[in-house]
Amino acid sequence: MTHAKTEDTPLLRQFFAVKAKYPDTVLLYRVGDFYETYGDDALLASKVLGILLTRRSNGEKGDIPMAGFPHHAIDVYLPKLVRAGYKAAVCDQLEDPALAGRKLVKRGVTEIVTPGIAFSDQLLDCRENNYLAGLTFEKDRCGAAFLDVSTGEFRIAQGSLDYIGTLLSSLAPKELILQRGYEKGVKERFGNFYVTSLDEWAFVYEAAVEKLCRQLEVSSLKGFAVDTLPLGVCSAGALLVYLEQTQHAGLRNICSLGRIDEGKFVWMDKFTFRNLEIFHPASGGSDGVALIDVLDRCASPLGSRLLRSWLAMPSLDLAELRDRFDCVGFLKDNEDTLAGLRDALGKVGDLERILARAAAGKIAPREV
Repeated sequence: MTHAKTEDTPLLRQFFAVKAKYPDTVLLYRVGDFYETYGDDALLASKVLGILLTRRSNGEKGDIPMAGFPHHAIDVYLPKLVRAGYKAAVCDQLEDPALAGRKLVKRGVTEIVTPGIAFSDQLLDCRENNYLAGLTFEKDRCGAAFLDVSTGEFRIAQGSLDYIGTLLSSLAPKELILQRGYEKGVKERFGNFYVTSLDEWAFVYEAAVEKLCRQLEVSSLKGFAVDTLPLGVCSAGALLVYLEQTQHAGLRNICSLGRIDEGKFVWMDKFTFRNLEIFHPASGGSDGVALIDVLDRCASPLGSRLLRSWLAMPSLDLAELRDRFDCVGFLKDNEDTLAGLRDALGKVGDLERILARAAAGKIAPREV
């Protein structure tokens, strides 16, 4: 949206200045007790959120479309926008309007929420991870990074395009970060993921190493055994660039980096997942039952996510599998211990995500 500053009212001039910095978002602009949207954003918000479309006067330029909702309802409307596949920028009042006098209240973006970057329980399914993924390509090879900001899990991988395709099917990221120009090819090869593009400089290896060392508070990445995964490192660095751009830099819960080794798991493509109905019934409707629905009797969200990861990436490590079977056998034979353990785990809550919200400064008083 291009506007002559001299023609806009001061409020809308401020709005358009902020909007110009975040052109690919729906800007939720705090005005008094409401979050308002204007122009094209208002048309979209009215349609997606089912809220009334009205108009606001814009001085010499006449009226402009407007739609809004009470500020206390943001936890209702913001998730609707993101689930519909839109990024949202929350622009808040940074000073008390009563103290601003006749001056325009200072405002600024305090949070950008995307399908792959979310902390709120209203935006997340407690039973599954919410991955943000980055991809870096080099000929017929690809590096991938998977980050769940709501838990702090951060892992990278590298291999053939087929292997990365199975990883995407297994982990089902909510958003892909790609180098600009790769969008069409990725969708044709891997499916219709929500895609965000960054410039080439965001995927440079040396810069990625520097950013990762700073984030993980280490002098080198040697301790993480990722030196054989340079394309994965590039992807991880791009994710950190994206966190900076969405005002989520330096999250304290992102403090480790793991690797996904191709030879340690059974890999299944999207057709296998669908045919085996592991996570979704083959019918695609709400009436069917998937394997995860039958198996998941976990007492805590952490357990549900762990079970889901085991089904998504079945282990080939016999020692690990025997340990799991031994634990199941012990609890089957000791019902009192099982009952006590379930009771204790049920009281823990979603500790991973509570800690993540604390690290991001988004924790609610009742969670402290």
